[in-house]
Amino acid sequence: MPERLGRYLLAAFMAVAGVGHFLAADSFRAQVPPWMPWPGAVIAVSGVIELAFAVALFAGWRLPLVGWLLAAFYVVVFPGNVSQFLTGTDAFGLDSDLARGARLLFQPVLVVWALWCTGAWRAWRDRRPAAS
Repeated sequence: MPERLGRYLLAAFMAVAGVGHFLAADSFRAQVPPWMPWPGAVIAVSGVIELAFAVALFAGWRLPLVGWLLAAFYVVVFPGNVSQFLTGTDAFGLDSDLARGARLLFQPVLVVWALWCTGAWRAWRDRRPAAS
């Protein structure tokens, strides 16, 4: 039951973030590194991906796979968070180096949360051969 609640909370988080990519695209631009081409497309595509993750989490589709893919997504977008910290760009109320740095620490929490609430870790452990 705690995993299911965690999954629904993560799905809601992803849905809000995904919609936010379209309603507050300028804020999300702060997370697109300056070297990345087509920031508008990056923001839109990542918003669609986040909405797809929200649907998959709510629906409970192939949860272990979704968990691993979502964890990988959080790793892939992490350089954007680092870029926001390094460039000192204000967005989402992150208006200080301390706030932007604290946000960096939250990314591993998202990875762990995705793997836990989807049962991805449990499924991986259950498939490994027992040590002899």
